[in-house]
Amino acid sequence: MARLSRDEMRGKAQTVLGLVDPAELGSTIMHEPLLWNVTPPGRRHEALTEPLDPGRYWKYLTAQDDNPANTTQKDVGVATRAVEEFVAEGGRTVVELTIGGLEPDPEGLAQVARATGAHLVMGCGHYVDDYQDPANEDRTVDSFAREMIDQVQEGAWGTGVRAGIVGEIGCVWPWTEKEKRVLAGAVIAQQETGAALTIHPARHEDHPWMLVEFLRDRGADLSRTIIDHIDRTIFDDDRLFRLADAGVVLEWDLFGQEATYYGHADIDMPNDGARLKAIRRVLDRGHRGQVVISHDICHVMQLSEWGGHGYGHIHRSVIPLMRKRGFTESEVAEIMVETPRRLLTFICGGATQREGGAGRPCAPSASSLAGRLAGRGCVRPSAPTGASGGGWPTRAPGSGPAASRTHGRRSAGASGRL
Repeated sequence: MARLSRDEMRGKAQTVLGLVDPAELGSTIMHEPLLWNVTPPGRRHEALTEPLDPGRYWKYLTAQDDNPANTTQKDVGVATRAVEEFVAEGGRTVVELTIGGLEPDPEGLAQVARATGAHLVMGCGHYVDDYQDPANEDRTVDSFAREMIDQVQEGAWGTGVRAGIVGEIGCVWPWTEKEKRVLAGAVIAQQETGAALTIHPARHEDHPWMLVEFLRDRGADLSRTIIDHIDRTIFDDDRLFRLADAGVVLEWDLFGQEATYYGHADIDMPNDGARLKAIRRVLDRGHRGQVVISHDICHVMQLSEWGGHGYGHIHRSVIPLMRKRGFTESEVAEIMVETPRRLLTFICGGATQREGGAGRPCAPSASSLAGRLAGRGCVRPSAPTGASGGGWPTRAPGSGPAASRTHGRRSAGASGRL
């Protein structure tokens, strides 16, 4: 398939069916699998012979039962019905983040998009170390960067379906050298393509700030970088506000998970009310344009046809709750429409895009991709301030105190993308 140029992509969003006017994206959830396999690779040889048992619903939801039938969803028909529900509740766009290691199905996503009329924006790159192809072990930053750039500009996973966002790039605790190489490559892909970058942090409260420092050192555009899973990672305002001050986008993406019990780390999972209170504190501090939300449904029992909350939950239940809790229509629109639209709109690629301010459109960089891959020609940005590419403000960075708390790494036998 022909490579898209930066001129062709600039100012557009890219769905699995092609480039679109960002104004068409509408209300958007920013972090979902639709067709996935989060079963640990060591168990994927097992036949899916044990059907799901509704009587074990609670055990499935709290990771006390790791039936692979609950962690594998490859049925286009199931995904189509789930997205139809999302559209019926008022949703328009789903950012689908099944990437390397999770068995992505770009052509299946294209089928779902055609059948439902929804916009589906696909991610690219690689998930956490344990899930990656063993062939990645000795790959270089350059190799990962070139792969992700090609996935955005040409097509992903052996198809002509192009990605519209870089990530979710996976990290675990302790953070591995391979994951660092993938993320360094993702930063180059962000710079070259003008796409946003979304990152799955390790389950450790201090890892998101480690990501910020890593990204700054490599010239990432923090105003177009999303730190995922805030709701299972950050539990105090010092860390939360420090991240917000850095200018990154904060993603609460486990809406619908109402149970304290979390099978992948020793935390107390917040419910939707607590998520909204945290978001309220961030907005009240002046961090507009830095919040997005989603469900990250990656277990079959979370689908509404199995009695779960489903992809329509945010539009059906959370947005009405936001209004009851005093969120203005402007704030709801900013979280659901405007910030996603800003992030999914390609700005010009190239390191010099940030010389005039974070994320502002500019003339194409004169430096070659080869030069950037060799570490030359990148302009390390100053702290992101001012208007972003879509015209929504970000806050100038600051700093805050941070203490240490460890939640540990997911056990090797447990399924879990969250």
